[in-house]
Amino acid sequence: MSTNTTAPFRADHVGSLLRTAPLKAARIKREKGEIDDAALKAVEDEEIRKIIRKQEEIGLKLATDGEFRRSWWQFDFFKQLDGAELVKTAHGIKFAGVETRPEDIAVTGKLGYSGAPMIDHFEFLKANCKVTPKMTLPSPTVLQYRVGPKPVQDGIYKSTEELLHDLGLAYRKAIKAFGDAGCRYLQLDDTSYAHLCDKERRAAVAARGEDPDWLANAWADMINSALKDKPAGMITAMHLCRGNFRSTFVSSGGYEPVADVLFNKIGIDGYFLEYDSERAGGFEPLRLLPKGNKRVVLGLVTSKFGTLEDKGVLKKRIEEASKFVPLDQLCLSPQCGFASTEEGNVLAEDEQWAKLRLCVEVAEEVWGK
Repeated sequence: MSTNTTAPFRADHVGSLLRTAPLKAARIKREKGEIDDAALKAVEDEEIRKIIRKQEEIGLKLATDGEFRRSWWQFDFFKQLDGAELVKTAHGIKFAGVETRPEDIAVTGKLGYSGAPMIDHFEFLKANCKVTPKMTLPSPTVLQYRVGPKPVQDGIYKSTEELLHDLGLAYRKAIKAFGDAGCRYLQLDDTSYAHLCDKERRAAVAARGEDPDWLANAWADMINSALKDKPAGMITAMHLCRGNFRSTFVSSGGYEPVADVLFNKIGIDGYFLEYDSERAGGFEPLRLLPKGNKRVVLGLVTSKFGTLEDKGVLKKRIEEASKFVPLDQLCLSPQCGFASTEEGNVLAEDEQWAKLRLCVEVAEEVWGK
């Protein structure tokens, strides 16, 4: 069995990492006005250099910046798009037994891309990496899912189709900009398709006047539009997430309702799929992955809790998945990031690194060094 020299790698990870103590302290000081933006950036730079080295040391062939410059995995990017604004809300996003800070994204005008959100984040990562620098962005589907039909009801857009068209074009410009900056491994983080696997979420979408199956296909067209100008050699991936805030979740359900569209309509190279709990269902939907170069990264190692998985169990589950898709099209990773927001999940940093090291060790034992 061949090792994988291009992304997604046999041992990979979704992206976000637990914020370190110096970074947390600096953010608090900045909020209090005790330091300025330049001083905060200096701490961010130093802490990002440390986690890059750590990822390299444990044997990963990629590194991210851990999303150390972000508060939210999604809103920090969205709010920098033309026509989008971060707003205060009465309630946060509801997870199982916990609620986020009361903020959300709103569409206040025509969506577009005229700046360079987070390009500097990638440029710093690339300049400090010996391995492949991986950039993560929220999927454009997430923005549309969050705002729903409201931009049409408000008269900003005539139809959801028009909104998706503009959003796809905005992302096309953004992805090209990252490509021009040298990015060759880009991941779109997506909760929307995973929510369409949940019966209650699908019912909620229908209740607000939207057809879940129509959306799944319309989102696919939007993503393909966004990828149209990506440079040759850029590997793109999607991560499907059912919610990850302080080790809790939002939705449940297997991938069957979206698998065909996901695997066969979207022009993505790799899929990071949660498989760390029964909420994700079985491996059967993987049978729809086309034979060839596309890869599925099995999220068998949980990022929600610190207990280390058993190698034998992980190998057995990889073997089970290989009954539906060739082993050579499989990889291994945690099911999600370790800190989708700056609050982070309820595990320690050493437990986080142990889990990433475990992915490397198991991958070497399954696929070879």
